[in-house]
Amino acid sequence: MKIGVPVSQIMTKNLVTLSTKDDLVTAERLFKKHNIRHIPVVDGENIKGMLSLTDLMRISFADAIDEHEEVVDTIVYNMFTIPQVMVSNLVSVDPNATIKEVAQILANREFHALPVVEGDKLKGIVTTTDLIQYFLRGLD
Repeated sequence: MKIGVPVSQIMTKNLVTLSTKDDLVTAERLFKKHNIRHIPVVDGENIKGMLSLTDLMRISFADAIDEHEEVVDTIVYNMFTIPQVMVSNLVSVDPNATIKEVAQILANREFHALPVVEGDKLKGIVTTTDLIQYFLRGLD
């Protein structure tokens, strides 16, 4: 296993994205459909923020388990916009950043995904899951 490998080798390139004009109901649908936990928010190819499933859960009534839960969540989601909920002061990495550099950033911060950006253009995202899978492949 090589820790000097560029993050571009393990990042997710085929991204599910949102725009700032999308709504949180759409975001929730994408999280569930693609079984993902982070969605970059973009304007064209430029990243504007990152929305996590955790961000969405913080504003929902996820603990309210009854037949009206979906309706309640939809009402709450319609009270907020994506720009109000997303993280906009992002830490990002260049595609040439090493896996070790990315692992150090994620280990020292309180988030689990980093956008991979070249200039202002989003090229991919790397998550703690991507890193764990890479490290596990190195154990074989």
